[in-house]
Amino acid sequence: MIRPGKMLLEVLEEFFEKPATISYPARKVQMPPRFRGKLVFRAEKCVGCRLCVKDCPSEAITINKLGDKLFEAIVDLDRCVFCGQCADSCNQDALEISDEYELASLDKAELKVRINRD
Repeated sequence: MIRPGKMLLEVLEEFFEKPATISYPARKVQMPPRFRGKLVFRAEKCVGCRLCVKDCPSEAITINKLGDKLFEAIVDLDRCVFCGQCADSCNQDALEISDEYELASLDKAELKVRINRD
């Protein structure tokens, strides 16, 4: 059993030390290189091959044809596992992974992102 005097000494030492955690909401964290965050879709580069849809392990991407050479992507961020396989398999570089990581939402509908070229 720890003696009360020894425990009090440890508590006082920790009181004056700098905290090990960061102040996250107040200070933004710089993400490391090659961090996999939110998916970015570039509709002008998409040719509709749907390789990203076939390679997505969580079936989070849907590509719909809107017109002649015009496509839209529907990305379910609540299903995405941020593996980056879709961006790796895209031959046209229409998909890339950003470093955006603040994706929390109270409404599930906000996590279904519809991206198309206007």
